[in-house]
Amino acid sequence: MAILGLRTVIYKVSDLQRAKQWYSTAFGVQPYFDQPFYVGFSVGGFELGLDPDTKSTKPGPGGSVAYWGVPNIDKGVEQFIRAGAVLKSPVQEVGEGIRVATVADPFGNLIGLIENPHFGKA
Repeated sequence: MAILGLRTVIYKVSDLQRAKQWYSTAFGVQPYFDQPFYVGFSVGGFELGLDPDTKSTKPGPGGSVAYWGVPNIDKGVEQFIRAGAVLKSPVQEVGEGIRVATVADPFGNLIGLIENPHFGKA
């Protein structure tokens, strides 16, 4: 299974409204997706996401996850686990056919995997 490339970086934020305003100003773009559970920006063809759920991962150092595109999330997770990763967040549908999961490498770094059928489509 091939890795398709970097797709998304998601930042954990404790104040979604404040973060939305800051990221809009700093990156010079408005969100294309704006819900109480997630705010998404399209920046240079990539996704910058804000996640207010800080129960498992706190904002600040270590509070972001880069998501690597895979054509099939189930096979992607299997491949990483076979290589020695530990499943941290199981595969879940996050809307519009987009599926994500998070694994930890043997050194504790979080690696996000994303199957996004909309990526690269105009």
